[in-house]
Amino acid sequence: MNNTQMIRPVAIVAATRTPFCRANTAYADLSNLDMLSTALQGMVEQHGLKGKLIDEVVAGAVTTHSKDFNLAREAVLSTKLSPLTPGITLQQACGTSLQAAFGIAAKIATGHIECGIAAGSDTASDAPIVFSRKFTQRLIKLSKAKTFKQKLALFKGFGLSELSPVPPSIAEPRTGLSMGQHCELMAKEWNISRAAQDELAQASHNRAEAAYNARFYDDLLTPCAGVLRDNNLRYDLTAERLERLNTVFDRSENGTLTAGNSTPLTDGAAAILLASEEWAEANNLPILAKLTYMETAAVDYVAGEGLLMAPTVAVANMLCKAGLSLQSFSHYEIHEAFAAQVLCTLKAWESEEYCRNRLGVEQALGTIDRNKLNQVGSSLALGHPFAATGARVVGTLAKQLNEAGKGRGLISVCTAGGMGVAAILEK
Repeated sequence: MNNTQMIRPVAIVAATRTPFCRANTAYADLSNLDMLSTALQGMVEQHGLKGKLIDEVVAGAVTTHSKDFNLAREAVLSTKLSPLTPGITLQQACGTSLQAAFGIAAKIATGHIECGIAAGSDTASDAPIVFSRKFTQRLIKLSKAKTFKQKLALFKGFGLSELSPVPPSIAEPRTGLSMGQHCELMAKEWNISRAAQDELAQASHNRAEAAYNARFYDDLLTPCAGVLRDNNLRYDLTAERLERLNTVFDRSENGTLTAGNSTPLTDGAAAILLASEEWAEANNLPILAKLTYMETAAVDYVAGEGLLMAPTVAVANMLCKAGLSLQSFSHYEIHEAFAAQVLCTLKAWESEEYCRNRLGVEQALGTIDRNKLNQVGSSLALGHPFAATGARVVGTLAKQLNEAGKGRGLISVCTAGGMGVAAILEK
């Protein structure tokens, strides 16, 4: 039997997440492990998985401590899943949990496993603060020194400056620029106005509010630390409120990105359960949607390409393989790292020059129906715990498709490091 004959459909059968909270608010005292365990246990309780052996749990976090090295396995052991369930820790910046889903899906499709949970957790409240490398090396040598004289000698030349804490950097190592600064450059390159960014941000909040009022999120959320709803969501958000905000990454008159049209630092966790159709049926779980195509791409942002433009490449490559057009979808879930990123992506797909020269297609991919974009809100309203976003998007889209009873959804997620991940879900 050849590989093409072995490919099986991959079903999304469950999705659960904690409410997302702004950093240093409701989850200030929680760790990645606390939140990931909560999301997984919520799935266990909601879908009757107590004692169930899952073939794989693949999860990760972006902002981590050294103690998080075995995060996925420790999270499994903190739940009522079978302790025989393996846990695999993975990281690809903001694409972490979606990339985890890709690996699980490939194994299900080829018959290597029957089910797996893809998940992610991130906390900006519990960021690791370390000492300088020089002082750290002193401490390591100190632990190995045997006599008081040897220990004392290790502090020769010691200065108080070595005790200055070194917080995690939010800048890209290759450029020294933050993601927001990179996105400002993209906004200028593609002539994305402040007004257009604010309009998209307002739509995200308004649509998320409407979705909450319609109780769309009720069965996707599991309570965490007493929190029942995302606390970043701004109710009755108006254009006037957004207009009053100052720019944050370029404070000159040319700046366009504000705290209102950029995602906040966020804490939270999310998980999705993927399975073969046979396993889903045997365990009385619904097939919300099927994961049919997956793609990962990167751009050379160090040489000048837009840091967050890789999803344009990933989506174009994926559409080619799927034999679909950009207009073939009833739902579009484009992660809103920044409103400007979404708008740059849409404008790039509409550019014949960009599509021909960069994406290698004969004509522009074209426009999409904005009414089909992020219909129940996205990251600008809900928040963006880096590693959790992919699973949050998949779960949200799968539920929308299931409720519609039919359709096809496109997922596009940008990540740090100039990478992008994309996927197609179908009902």
